[in-house]
Amino acid sequence: MQPNFTIERANWRDLNQLRVIERECFGEEAWPLISLIGVLTFPKIIRLKAIVDNLMIGFISGDHDSASGIGWITTVGVLEKYRGHGIGKALLLGCEDQLPSKIIQLTVRSGNDPAIDMYLQQGYRKMDTWPRYYASGDDGILMRKDR
Repeated sequence: MQPNFTIERANWRDLNQLRVIERECFGEEAWPLISLIGVLTFPKIIRLKAIVDNLMIGFISGDHDSASGIGWITTVGVLEKYRGHGIGKALLLGCEDQLPSKIIQLTVRSGNDPAIDMYLQQGYRKMDTWPRYYASGDDGILMRKDR
């Protein structure tokens, strides 16, 4: 059954629910508390959440580097129970719409085929592989979208 979700701006009040998403999606590699506070409060960071029944079930953040003109998707996660329903795609498109960047980049864990497939379908292409990028030793795949 397709969940009825909305995409809204996230803020510091979402910290506890974001911690839940981080732990479920990234386990031991979840961002530390200080980083989560930063992503929810730093100016110019784009932060969106997916909501179902007043519960945050997904989150994305993006940042535009004015020096290089490149936008970065810094994190995206959707609770496992809600994956496969277009929520990650809706978060990605919402964040892209707010980034003024002509180039958007992100890194994704090698082996995360559902995410990689979604990014490829949205116009991203694989640019590079960063060996042992993640603390687990997994490689990171740098992906880029030109628009």
